[in-house]
Amino acid sequence: MRTHHGSAGRHRRSHGVIGLVVGAMVVVGGPAWAIDIKLSPEEAKKALEAGRAPMEKANSPEDVKKVLQQASMVTRVGADPEKDQCGASAILRTKRYRLEAFGRQEAAESKKQKKDVRMPEEFIQKVVDMPNMEVEVQLCGDDEYFAEKADIVFQQKGKNIRPVDISPADRGRKNEGAGPAYRSRFTARFGYESFDPNAKTTVIVTLQDGQTMQFDADFAKVK
Repeated sequence: MRTHHGSAGRHRRSHGVIGLVVGAMVVVGGPAWAIDIKLSPEEAKKALEAGRAPMEKANSPEDVKKVLQQASMVTRVGADPEKDQCGASAILRTKRYRLEAFGRQEAAESKKQKKDVRMPEEFIQKVVDMPNMEVEVQLCGDDEYFAEKADIVFQQKGKNIRPVDISPADRGRKNEGAGPAYRSRFTARFGYESFDPNAKTTVIVTLQDGQTMQFDADFAKVK
């Protein structure tokens, strides 16, 4: 089920939308792999270590920022928001994404408490058993309520795959500089069993006024 914010801007329409960012991780080059739907305990452990190691080496706020930026770049599909803040791109919060984030959290807490801190096994197992992949979508437009009732589908092999649910969009925040005046975001969850993790995919977002945006995402290059 979908729910929406009740607000005075519920029926406002958006104009001049030029891009979206789907909150996920990308692979820039390198060998191809596919989104892991099933992870063994050993693979989960390796994912935690992959996130923990670079954070352990970060010795300043600047180093931490670089680690987080790199984590996002490594898993981002589509445009680079550092170069085009409203360019089409997608961040898929896969199981590996979440486990690596756990690893970074372990390293940060270990430094803070001056002792090794590790995530409880039940937290890790919960991620391994997750049935849905979360997708955070960021949109740009000229009205602060433009993203209300936004919809998203994955298109694979000519078929539209719908999410399990979609969270209400945030109220638009002011953009700095040139381009659309506002940014907003919403989150959708897609069942792992509903899409092909090896397939090239077109992500299609539809706004309440009928405008659509789409971009290609090669899921075979996302862990």
